[in-house]
Parts: sequence; C-alpha cells; structure tokens
Amino acid sequence: MNLNIPNLLTLLRMGVVPLFVIALLNGEVGKALVLFAVAGLTDALDGFVARVFKQTSVLGAYLDPIADKLLITSAYIMLSLPSSNPELVRIPIWVTVLVLARDILILVIVVVLWMALDQPKFTPSTISKVNTVAQVTAVILVMLSGLHDGMIMPAMVCIYAVAALTVLSGIDYFYRLNQMVARSDSGAQA
Repeated sequence: MNLNIPNLLTLLRMGVVPLFVIALLNGEVGKALVLFAVAGLTDALDGFVARVFKQTSVLGAYLDPIADKLLITSAYIMLSLPSSNPELVRIPIWVTVLVLARDILILVIVVVLWMALDQPKFTPSTISKVNTVAQVTAVILVMLSGLHDGMIMPAMVCIYAVAALTVLSGIDYFYRLNQMVARSDSGAQA
C-alpha cells in the first residue's frame, strides 16, 4: 500500500467528514462550512501533488472518488434533515434521493462495464462535471444561507439546478452505457 502525500490528503478528507457531520448536527454551520472548505482544499491539493510530483497510485485512484462521494453524500443527507438552525435552507429530500440514485446508477454502470465488457474505466462527461460543481456550490450556498439571509434565493436556485443537472447527467450516463454495449455487441458479431 502506497501512503504517499496525495493518499494521506485523501485520508485526511475522509477524516474531516465525521467532523463536518457533527458540526451540522450541532447547528454549527460556520464550522461545517470551514470543514467543507478544508475538505475541498485537500481534494484540490491531492490532485495537484499527484500530478506535479508524479505520485499517482492505484490506491489513490480508488480512495479519491470514495472520499469525494462520502463528503457530498454526507452533505446532502445532513442538509436534508431538520436542523437546529432554522434559518438554514433545507435541501428537499427528493433532490437528495436524485443525487444518491444517480451515484448508485454510476456505480452499477461501472460494475457492468467491468464485468460484462472488461472495461474498467468510464470517464465522466462534461455534464457530469458541471453537475458535480453545481452539487458542491449548492452545499456551500445552503450553508451560507444559515449565516446570511441574502444567500437563501441563490441556494434555492442552485438546488433546483442540481436536480435538473442530476437527471440530465443520469440520462447521459445511461445513454453512454447503451452506446458502449451496442459497440461491444457489434464488435462481437463481426
């Protein structure tokens, strides 16, 4: 196992998640926002260090997306629950369900590609990347809404944008999987 600097930063990000959840449970939105920012910083740093210092690893390739999903999933679940901070905009549960369902769909697609087509990689599309940015932005705006009233409307707009982008991204992944299976089938018949 290679515990280089990027992998340690990823493990640190995973370690921040419980602290982030506890801060939200305690209604400490400012603290949760700082912890979310720290997690985001470690995400940017681990990728930078891995590329610049050529410290990429198989372990990091698995840990990094797990850490990202752990953080965003925790954020969406926690920000959907009733809070001790009544000023905080809540993410509607149906949006959280969409976000989680899309991630499960992606996991299923990766498993199908790996098992049926012996293709372990399924790169994110542009819409998926935009969706990820919108998801992170929504979490930040929702937390800011608990600190400043002026963030309520931007948070709500971003939440609904996340819902739309999540559906579009899920459809895109399904379409891309269908294309890959069709290409594989036509290649097998040739």
